Amino acid sequence: MSGGADEAGDDAVDADDDADADPRTAREPVVVVVEPETPGNVGTIARAMKNFGLTDLKLVDPPELKEDGEAYGFAGHAREDVLPNADEVTFDEVVANYHTVGTTAITGEDDRSHERFPFKTPVELRESLKTVDAPTAIVFGREGRGLNNEELSRLDEVCSIPADDDYPVLNLGQAATVLLYELRELTVEETQLPDTEVTRAPEGDLERFHEFFGEFLKATGQREHVREKNALLMRRLLGRAHPTEREIHSLLGTFRKANAKLEHADHLATKYDEPVYPRE
Repeated sequence: MSGGADEAGDDAVDADDDADADPRTAREPVVVVVEPETPGNVGTIARAMKNFGLTDLKLVDPPELKEDGEAYGFAGHAREDVLPNADEVTFDEVVANYHTVGTTAITGEDDRSHERFPFKTPVELRESLKTVDAPTAIVFGREGRGLNNEELSRLDEVCSIPADDDYPVLNLGQAATVLLYELRELTVEETQLPDTEVTRAPEGDLERFHEFFGEFLKATGQREHVREKNALLMRRLLGRAHPTEREIHSLLGTFRKANAKLEHADHLATKYDEPVYPRE
């Protein structure tokens, strides 16, 4: 690990230089962990950073992080870049060079607790940071006691993860993972998930489906007023669902075959003077 005031200052200058070229990169925060006690938690945080597109980890008075130890064991692929490139810095350097966001599980109930109130939730923080064009640091505290009031009073903002009132304190690694997940819109351009935008099937295909469904209802022998009601229910259902072209084509094929079988059954019933099925 490396560190020093000059390097922290260089980071701030570099972030400013990159702002014009890539606004997303300019808002990508660094992650700071103050006096972590457990190497495994440092590794877990490094892994969460790797998951959600962050690369710059800074540690204040960390424990020894051995390459064959717990930190590297917990870091996953972050052992290849995030963890070995982590900088060792001081709390003063972080405050001097970054727009800072302190994290805490314990919040003030009202504005009488200025160190911990007001605070933002992770989602609120994400929306707020979209408008901040400055080097930003997300600061996590110690495993057992977090950031103290004196440290929080020197930071610009406070963030807290909403949790059950009976047990609101998250493990350090868990808290970092939750928060960095919520900030992913600022740090990740693409995920492993496919495009989730739904393209609605063409209206002509939808109308063909409603025709097939109407024929199906008629073939089942339902009374006319029941058929009309069920046809309307199906139209409303598909109207809300916005089916894709592939989905509607699958349904068209299914009802095409069902209608053909019902028509064939009706033909055989007529030929042999047998009832197709009991009618209502």
